Amino acid sequence: MAFEKLTFRSVTVRPVLVPLRRPVVSKVGLFDQWPIILIDLATEEGVVGRSYLEPYLKHSARYIVPAIHDLAEPRKGQAIRPIEDFQNARRALNLIGYEGVSMIAVSGLDMASWDALAKAAGMPLAVLLGGSTGPVPAYNSNGLWLTDVAGLGDDARALVAEGAFKGLKLRLGRDRLADDLAAIDAVRTAVGPDIKLMVDFNQGLSLGDALHRCHALDRQGLYWFEEPITYDNLAGYAQLSRELTTPVQLGENFYGPRALHQALSMGAGDYVMPDLMRIGGVTGWMRAASIAGAAGVEMSTHLYPEFAAHLMRVTETAHWLEWQDWADPILAAPFELSDGFLMIPNQPGAGVEWNEDAVRRYQYDA
Repeated sequence: MAFEKLTFRSVTVRPVLVPLRRPVVSKVGLFDQWPIILIDLATEEGVVGRSYLEPYLKHSARYIVPAIHDLAEPRKGQAIRPIEDFQNARRALNLIGYEGVSMIAVSGLDMASWDALAKAAGMPLAVLLGGSTGPVPAYNSNGLWLTDVAGLGDDARALVAEGAFKGLKLRLGRDRLADDLAAIDAVRTAVGPDIKLMVDFNQGLSLGDALHRCHALDRQGLYWFEEPITYDNLAGYAQLSRELTTPVQLGENFYGPRALHQALSMGAGDYVMPDLMRIGGVTGWMRAASIAGAAGVEMSTHLYPEFAAHLMRVTETAHWLEWQDWADPILAAPFELSDGFLMIPNQPGAGVEWNEDAVRRYQYDA
């Protein structure tokens, strides 16, 4: 099936609250359930584009859902053109600012639009974007939280076994340096020296504390230090990047491609990992990927593994995909894992379809 043009008809937005197999225990909060906003973009031609957002906070849906509807209203009856729609939506919101809910709403509609176009073209999203389907290297980010060090070894072994992963994410930033060192040792003892450990501080340190802590951990053979300080302290990130041997990772809180450009121009980080909800969906990612590619900076993903896998196949400096199964409870067919890779299904679109029984079970009123 292929259409010369797809016409926007309507959008349906549903918030759900799904259980987490392993509760999130980090500096950003404690969560045993995870809010997800499902977006169904219907066209006059019968194609439905789908995407989802993960806004962290359950109550944030009461702001994001109306924003999506407001952005969708003037598009009714119009051709779906994601790049033009992205630009028009950004212009429509510049008086209230490009960050926060503004960009999140733009991103959700953008991803659904690209999914619809790929379905109409009968192509996987990666193919529509000029690439191919195939395996994408992934690390497991589903555990190793700021929990009791005694349990981290068992957790690490289970995480590796879930998909024969070659990399894991470990959260650090405990009150005492000794406890962070004990956490690293527990994981290393459990899984061996060849498993890469990407460590995430979730913005939990002040700059001074980060300088002390990261210098003390700099010879531990860690793969990267992720977000040790607040995301907008770019001067601090530049200082850390200059002083540390371990690469510094940031970017999940970049709102739009220009934020990525600003960080790279300041030398604020060695790696970047945009989040699709904040960078601007597929359109924002592709623009950010061009900037990272021109700078020769490796680019990883944050959340949204299904859409992100397609985009990694067309990203010049593609690095690591963050694997998290948090959306699996409401997906009709979660993506497969094999030997540390996420496998993109050879089907039209991004491969995101809903398990409607689960959606009804977990849906809530915003």
